[in-house]
Amino acid sequence: MTLIEERQAFQSDQWVQMPVAQFRLDEKAWKVYWQDSKGKWHFIDDIEPNEDFETQLKIVDEGHNGMFWG
Repeated sequence: MTLIEERQAFQSDQWVQMPVAQFRLDEKAWKVYWQDSKGKWHFIDDIEPNEDFETQLKIVDEGHNGMFWG
């Protein structure tokens, strides 16, 4: 599942979508991934996999050391 930020483009009426984070369910636990500039997703090893999706979403929402909301 990919979390997308949607906002109006600078000085434009168009809207742009930017991937923020990706959540993958693996062996009953959610893992969090970040996307590099080439579009490849990477597992964030300092965010422990967790069975509770909302816990993972909260970590992303809070920014995790500025990783998601630059």
